[in-house]
Amino acid sequence: MTIVLLILGLVLLTVGADVLVRGASGLARRCGLSPLVVGLTVVAFGTSAPELAVSIKAAYAGQADLAVGNVVGSNVFNVLFILGISALIVPLVASRQLQRRDVPVMIAVSVLTWWLGADGVISRLDGFLLFAAAIIYTTVLVIGSRREMRREVAAQPQVAAAKPEAPVWRSSLEVVVGLGLLVLGAHWLVGGAVTLARWFGVDEVVIGLTIVAAGTSLPEVATSIVASVRGERDIAIGNVIGSNIFNLLIVLGGSALVAQAGMRVNPTIFAFDIPVMVGVAVACLPIFFTGGCIARWEGGLFLATYAAYVTYLIFTATQHAGLPTLTKVLQYGALPAAAAAILISVLISFLRTRRSALA
Repeated sequence: MTIVLLILGLVLLTVGADVLVRGASGLARRCGLSPLVVGLTVVAFGTSAPELAVSIKAAYAGQADLAVGNVVGSNVFNVLFILGISALIVPLVASRQLQRRDVPVMIAVSVLTWWLGADGVISRLDGFLLFAAAIIYTTVLVIGSRREMRREVAAQPQVAAAKPEAPVWRSSLEVVVGLGLLVLGAHWLVGGAVTLARWFGVDEVVIGLTIVAAGTSLPEVATSIVASVRGERDIAIGNVIGSNIFNLLIVLGGSALVAQAGMRVNPTIFAFDIPVMVGVAVACLPIFFTGGCIARWEGGLFLATYAAYVTYLIFTATQHAGLPTLTKVLQYGALPAAAAAILISVLISFLRTRRSALA
């Protein structure tokens, strides 16, 4: 029965997020937002709604490990798995706005979360600061996008002649229904995940970082893959970057606000998983700058890194005999090789750009 509830929870989360995003996107387009900003805000927030529902419920129930692990694990999953598999389908072009503003914001927010957790707890005050930052970030995006769209419409009047959107009442109904499915799905998923952790003797941190994180990120997976196939690359990348920012600012911030005494950060998460999250965010910057896109080989590198990360988590949780060997391979082989590959790619891109400028 627990497994059935777990599966049904994941299904409801996925369906609910899809309905929510469809309705919210229809409302947003009526407000004159660009595709990139829709991906960074409406779609990102909609696909982050499962993380929001799961983490807030877990935080309110006093399960801080699950709440924090879900956010951190989802952010790692979003970049390494979703961007990785999307780039394998088709190379993802990163706009200048992503390179210059949104990726640096994601890095800054990740570092801020690491700093806030240094005292071992994400307090209610920390949660308020994160939540306030989300409001400021969203306001800046929306105002800037509406100005940009007005300039485009003034320059090209035919842009305004887009096909009519769904009625407002239908989009609003989809938002309400989507939220209801998310709440119910989160209830079943958290209950199933906690029971599984107890059955198999696996720490809730690992469950939150893997099963729950991947499950609640399914909407991001579907959205980015479909967007990549359809050529909507701004939405594919913006969905991931925006989701990571919202996960930390709204999901983690909101969870800290509802927790009775803030959320204690598990030492394991602070010492290993949050640094991994920060490292993954930082790695996006040079990769996005290399030709302004994520190449297929870089997507493969992301997927391989995520596979190594999950393997390490499982080996650590089960105290596998191969853990010391795996640790050495990652420390002295895989991670330095990945860093070297990224640096070489950046150097080659820089030399090509300089050669083109001189020519």
